[in-house]
Amino acid sequence: MSHTQAKQAGTTTRRAKDKLFFWMVCFLSSLTAIPLIAILGELVVKGYRQINFSFFTEVAPSTLEAMRANSSGEIIPGGIANGITGTLLMVVLASVIAIPVGVFAGVYLAEKPKQKFSAIIRFLADLLQGTPSIVLGIIAYAWIVLPFRGYSALAGSVALAIMMLPLIIRSTEETVKMLPGTLKEAALALGSSYTNLVIRVLIPSAFSGLFTGTLLAISRVMGETAPLMLTALGSTLVNWDVMKPTSSVSLLIWQFYNDPNLVNMIWSSSLFLLALILVLNIIAKNVASKWKIQ
Repeated sequence: MSHTQAKQAGTTTRRAKDKLFFWMVCFLSSLTAIPLIAILGELVVKGYRQINFSFFTEVAPSTLEAMRANSSGEIIPGGIANGITGTLLMVVLASVIAIPVGVFAGVYLAEKPKQKFSAIIRFLADLLQGTPSIVLGIIAYAWIVLPFRGYSALAGSVALAIMMLPLIIRSTEETVKMLPGTLKEAALALGSSYTNLVIRVLIPSAFSGLFTGTLLAISRVMGETAPLMLTALGSTLVNWDVMKPTSSVSLLIWQFYNDPNLVNMIWSSSLFLLALILVLNIIAKNVASKWKIQ
């Protein structure tokens, strides 16, 4: 065999191996997508029937109402309005608490990476990231529920805010680190104080990372149930008072699960929650791509 023929044979072998490896990657990737597609399909098939206008405007039905509807083969009346408003209330409160703290902590870590206090904050953020949500619920129970002698939306918001902090802190830190050093030098050369530098230069310039990290943190806590069982407790009515118990979509799903007459509401509520989280993730991805730091 000549040198040219040997070279051609080697090229053919490499191409065959490359195609084999490519199709193996495609096959294994498809396997990972099968469970997700199966879950989505199951939710859509079993959940779309209950979704109508009243699903978003009326409170959760009682067991008797669900039993009557099931016996007559009708759609279960009522909806999850109390869960939607409760989720909105607690997520907004949690964001008000977590975003300022998380953003400024992340800026501090990026600006003072070698300080001992920075190492402590980074360690605590990593610790919170891996802490089970039920433990954070117990902490919020001890901090808010016991002192105020009652379950409330505020207690649930504190638990969710603690869960949001690690993601906001680390995303802010990494985004601020990516900003060019000439940006700070230009601001300081123009006579800007360090406070104005952080508030008017660094934070606006890192908006994409901050916004994306915030949306991902909201997406993470929106489906949490365990900490809210210990803090917000739940409510059968629409409640906007932060000092009273309130419900959430995830709490309603848990309550529906414990009642065999409300099984159909589980699928519809889960479909709504999944769709909402999917929309938030799509928005975060689009914002990150359009506001990408150059």
